[in-house]
Amino acid sequence: MSLTIGVLALQGSVREHRLALEACSARTTLVRRPEELAGIDGLVIPGGESTTIARLLRVFGLDGPLRARVADGLAVYGTCAGMILLADRVIGDGGPRALGGLDVTVRRNAFGRQTESFETNLAIDGIADDERGGPLRAVFIRAPWVEQVGPGVRVLARTSEPSSDDAATPAHTSTSTRGRIVAVQQGRLLATAFHPEITGDHRVHEHFVQMCTSDA
Repeated sequence: MSLTIGVLALQGSVREHRLALEACSARTTLVRRPEELAGIDGLVIPGGESTTIARLLRVFGLDGPLRARVADGLAVYGTCAGMILLADRVIGDGGPRALGGLDVTVRRNAFGRQTESFETNLAIDGIADDERGGPLRAVFIRAPWVEQVGPGVRVLARTSEPSSDDAATPAHTSTSTRGRIVAVQQGRLLATAFHPEITGDHRVHEHFVQMCTSDA
């Protein structure tokens, strides 16, 4: 089956997400207006600044129609700011609940400022454990984390727990930021705090493409 997956083109790494999806044999289309939601089998919400994206959703008249599509079961993948926009509950700086649908509590900018961005290796349940083996390299840029999940939410990944031989987690990452939830799935909603679109590893996008073909 040929899929068409929209990429919300208001801010963020739109081109990188399109390339990753197309590498997974999905057609892509840009979404900026309500009528462009018609006919898509899934939607990616790139990272960026969550309050800016929430405002632009209202400006372009997308917030209501997109919220309705999410409630109706559209497959949606949110990265970083996209995770914040999908969350039912947001902590930090009066963060917006623009779309909702994902039964989680997310803390904005939880890992710190732009200068505290970092990379680490993650084992991702159901995604990174494939024939290629090895963890997935994850890039965190002013990233959120998930503080609480509802009973229907599957935790896919956490940052590395502190240990005596923790080579994956950067030295500057404090103990309090380790073991944090950074990838979740609830039905046809997927969210990651990191940016797989910029690493060249398409395993998360492959997982999302598979989600777009599923009813659950």
